[in-house]
Amino acid sequence: MKLLRPVLVAVILAGAFFYFTTYSKGPLRSTNWMGRPSKVEITEAAGGAALDDEEQNNIGVYHKNIGSIVNITSRAVAYDFFYGLVPQEGQGSGFVIDKEGHILTNYHVIADARQVKVTLHNGSSYPATVIGTDRAHDLAVIQIKAPNLPAMVLGDSRNLQVGQKVYAIGNPFGLSGTMTRGIVSSIREVREPDGMKIDDAIQTDAAINPGNSGGPLLNWRGEVIGINTMIASNVGQSAGIGFAIPINTAKAVLNDLVTLGRVRRPALGVRTIPITPELAQQMGFASDFGLLVLQVAPGGAADRAGLRGGTERAYIGNSAIMLGGDLIVAIDGEKVEDQQDYAQVMNNHRAGDTVRVSFYRGKKKMEVAVTLGEAREQV
Repeated sequence: MKLLRPVLVAVILAGAFFYFTTYSKGPLRSTNWMGRPSKVEITEAAGGAALDDEEQNNIGVYHKNIGSIVNITSRAVAYDFFYGLVPQEGQGSGFVIDKEGHILTNYHVIADARQVKVTLHNGSSYPATVIGTDRAHDLAVIQIKAPNLPAMVLGDSRNLQVGQKVYAIGNPFGLSGTMTRGIVSSIREVREPDGMKIDDAIQTDAAINPGNSGGPLLNWRGEVIGINTMIASNVGQSAGIGFAIPINTAKAVLNDLVTLGRVRRPALGVRTIPITPELAQQMGFASDFGLLVLQVAPGGAADRAGLRGGTERAYIGNSAIMLGGDLIVAIDGEKVEDQQDYAQVMNNHRAGDTVRVSFYRGKKKMEVAVTLGEAREQV
């Protein structure tokens, strides 16, 4: 009985609390303790606020150039072991460079394509013809037949400064007419996935993603200073490190691409092998690096300048070489240690250019002016 007394007291107290607070006021109903206002009051910004100078410049650059930016779709065919020929589709950007409908883009955007389609910003689509390609510089020119095409202004990529404002316009992930903004982060040499090098590549933190390839990189005046070409990323999308080919590199080969469909690659007209320090010591060369001239193309650039090939047969392992030729160590003051260095120097010149070739003939260092021929003179 003593144990039941506290329980009875608790029940009586709870019942009394329920009666006086709830039951006595009528049936149960929900309470809207917050209430409903008759009108929502919000704080609105003042209408028609003026844009600042930077915003106006951003908008001006966009509207000045957006009509010249195109979306490029390429169709290629690849062979699959199980399925045979399989169609593949690629997508990138490009920009109009003249009223004749020539469009500059990356070579890798249209590489191996059987069909190329260009879509303008207004939604009109046209079939495109590949006019010229330059794989070494990852450049290509295509052409469409369309009326009233606005051409972009090609600027100057010399003397770019880290910190300069830049804009990238293109079609990332197929999202046409997308503009991003950043700065020039650095000017450096970079190597593309296929091993080709880009001299003085423009590094930027402006967002560049798949689909931006071939689109323009612009300065604050809206002039093209580069062609967006690649990103450094572990996830396949922008990580704040993108690269563009300097527009001056493209301007140097545009005439060849449009008129010839190719770039007239220069060459000395020689066959060479690179010399290692070990080989130089073994053979008694005057330099421990360079390109040893094995053979000179008769009537070629090097032959006309007086460079000499080898005359004495020797063997490196099982490979026969000719010793006694000149040892090229520099071209226009740039050190040449192997064929890759040589190719890079040649990429900066055109057939018909004159260069200064430094070489050893025996122990005597010499220099001669060579007017470069075309690459077909190579032996």
